[in-house]
Amino acid sequence: MIKDSIIEVKNVTFEYSNSEKTKTVIENFSLNIVRGSFTVILGHNGSGKSTLAKLLNGLYKPDSGDVLVDGINTKDEKYELEVKRRVGMVFQNPDNQLLASVVEEDVAFGPENLGLSPQEIRNRVDSSLKAVDMYDFRKNAPHHLSGGQKQRIAIAGIIAMEPECIVLDEPTAMLDPKGRKEIIKTIEKLNKEKNITVILITHFMEEAQNADRVIVMNDGAVYADDTPINVFSDAQMLKNVGLDVPQTTELLLSLKNSGFNVDTKNISIEETADTILKAFHSEGI
Repeated sequence: MIKDSIIEVKNVTFEYSNSEKTKTVIENFSLNIVRGSFTVILGHNGSGKSTLAKLLNGLYKPDSGDVLVDGINTKDEKYELEVKRRVGMVFQNPDNQLLASVVEEDVAFGPENLGLSPQEIRNRVDSSLKAVDMYDFRKNAPHHLSGGQKQRIAIAGIIAMEPECIVLDEPTAMLDPKGRKEIIKTIEKLNKEKNITVILITHFMEEAQNADRVIVMNDGAVYADDTPINVFSDAQMLKNVGLDVPQTTELLLSLKNSGFNVDTKNISIEETADTILKAFHSEGI
């Protein structure tokens, strides 16, 4: 096990097969995820990113190669539940993960399956709901909540099992901008305050701006792997694999091409606004 890695992906190949053909989705893929880090994985539809997400917590098993979670091989059936306890999974549609008719009962489902005492379950339910700012909704019916609130409840259900890592497979894809902002804020808070390793699969560029690392996938392989600033400043690379450039980057590149002296390695709206103001002032505008 590599020091400080919580997940190691070693030369993994994964194929989908049916009666007509076999399609290789990921081939000879290797990756290490550092404990406590916030990693974003980007890629167009069909790039292999969602398949990778399911490999990381043992939902899928590699056809060849190995995935290790804290040194445990996901192929080892004896430790299947232990792998899923250490690496929690949040999916695109929260309705697929919400089972009970009351929020706190839903969050309690995982801890109950771990065989914990009633008091420990109560403690975990309360603390996980507080962690996602949904404690006041604990007696509500999940189906009465907004999309963003439902997704936060789904995340609370995973947190209640006290995973070391959470993999989120496009958790904001079905949400409006407000809901998306709520979820990203929640994810960042869990990473920073609870030191939970976060792996976020998304196609929204702006969701990656505060990540430690951005991995771009294409055709089942790593196409780029760097900091958000370095990845997003390479507009041509992103366009080559069918991804959009963040709007802030697009604006700065347009200004630079128009002759303004601007630093294009900015992502956030605040940084971009500051950069543009400085550029305008230097031009006497």
